[in-house]
Amino acid sequence: MGRLLIYGGILLLALGVLAVLAERIGIHLGRLPGDIRIEGKHGGFYFPIVTCIVISVLLTFIMWLFGRR
Repeated sequence: MGRLLIYGGILLLALGVLAVLAERIGIHLGRLPGDIRIEGKHGGFYFPIVTCIVISVLLTFIMWLFGRR
């Protein structure tokens, strides 16, 4: 269980570093074209549908690569 937590922490750290680097080179995950944003007088609604689809496709591809043993 301890190793799983350590590997999970390392993975989260790596994903955080990638997110920061992507932001610096101009890839703004969470603000892609197609994400839904509705703002009114008293608040707003934001749903990053395209970001969710992109992340899902990337994770599916990664799992497919590692599952091909």
